[in-house]
Amino acid sequence: MTDGEDPMVDLRRLRGSIDNIDAALIYLLAERFKCTKQVGRLKAEHAMPPSDPAREDQQVARLRRLAEEADLDPEFAHKWFAFVVAEVIRHHEAAADAT
Repeated sequence: MTDGEDPMVDLRRLRGSIDNIDAALIYLLAERFKCTKQVGRLKAEHAMPPSDPAREDQQVARLRRLAEEADLDPEFAHKWFAFVVAEVIRHHEAAADAT
């Protein structure tokens, strides 16, 4: 910001960027869940368990590394992943119940 510039201009610009990023995140999550729902159907069709703890552990380690590289708190990345995985497992259990 330069001297004399209205801080509200910067605030609106930054908020616009945040809104765009939030929209992108929502669409990315929607795409992710489309894939995980297909995984859930595949698991249900082949009587596979809804969760895969070994895969989840690998993903946690991978996401923690990525978070560190991105200068994001790895614990936050872990919490986010745990939240998403809980929802994915719920979908997989529902798919299994539907078969």
